[in-house]
Amino acid sequence: QVRLVESGGGLVQAGGSLRLSCTASGRTFSRYAMGWFRQASGKEREFVAAISWSGGPTYYADSVKGRFTISRDNAKNTVYLQMSSLKPEDTAVYFCAVADRVIPTTFGSEYEYWGQGTQVTVSS
Repeated sequence: QVRLVESGGGLVQAGGSLRLSCTASGRTFSRYAMGWFRQASGKEREFVAAISWSGGPTYYADSVKGRFTISRDNAKNTVYLQMSSLKPEDTAVYFCAVADRVIPTTFGSEYEYWGQGTQVTVSS
């Protein structure tokens, strides 16, 4: 069983920054892609960013390009989401996910394991 735990969420002013972390435990993957998704209140879950097991390539939603950066540290079984120039519309619960594959994907249905999420609230 794989467990994912997100951390780093909180309340931040517009224009500020946060770094989210997601650490995997349990089953060890030889190769896996990881991604970040978010879900605002009353809205559908949407893709944010994804990264291959080797650190490249990376994919980003148009809404976060140039502001968010995804990275990973395989030695720590951890993926990060550096969030800068935050906007009120970034407010959501952010989820990390793992796919037992090398190539990242933007589709949530292709991810096998999910964390419980961490709340990010951006005030205007």
